[in-house]
Amino acid sequence: MSDTVTIKKSTAWKLATFVFAVLFVISIFTGGFGYGDDSVTGGAVAPIPNPSAPAPSAPAQVTVEVENDDHILGEENADISIIEFSDFQCPFCERAFSGAVTDLKNSDYFKDGDVNFVFKQFPLNSIHPQAQKAAEASECAGDQGKFWEYHDTLFQNQNSLGISNLKQYAKDLGLDSSEFDSCLDDGDKASVVSDDLDQAKAAGGRGTPYFVVYNKKTGDTAPVSGAVPFAQLEAAIQAVL
Repeated sequence: MSDTVTIKKSTAWKLATFVFAVLFVISIFTGGFGYGDDSVTGGAVAPIPNPSAPAPSAPAQVTVEVENDDHILGEENADISIIEFSDFQCPFCERAFSGAVTDLKNSDYFKDGDVNFVFKQFPLNSIHPQAQKAAEASECAGDQGKFWEYHDTLFQNQNSLGISNLKQYAKDLGLDSSEFDSCLDDGDKASVVSDDLDQAKAAGGRGTPYFVVYNKKTGDTAPVSGAVPFAQLEAAIQAVL
């Protein structure tokens, strides 16, 4: 005779609540959950492999390019570019900005001119309602030669990305307020942001931050997803050398 275990509904709900809480904590440390539009921020939890499933094939080479009007930090003619598709309102993008990207700028790869850094827009508008205008604002600042200063300011003030804040940051950086405000209010840079977003998706980006390490001489690429430590970017650099 087999034993039967009966669980009260109230007990089941408590167990379910506990499990959800544990999963939520795990998500914080692993980069977050996915969203309905297939966009995510940060890293994702790897699925448990099915031992009976066939081995996955190698990922296809991603397509990416560095254009003349892109924002490039470092040696413009470096053979290798680390291209970041990023969202100014994404907390994991800020983590990458203050972590791996800062470490890159302090590395010998960057200082010796072997690797440069390229920033492209990837606002996840469905979950970050201020990301689009923040992206446009950075492009407006770029018209006045202050893209990188404005880029840093946005990540340093990520919780204050309203329109009035965006305009104040331009003033603080000494930009022409009339020109900047007109650019932002009229949506002059919406198409620029949209083009970068399309490039991100074409390159395989499903969330932010998304990096592609690109060797311009060979065409080899190595994608890296999430707010990873610099060691992973360095491994990707070595992979395309």
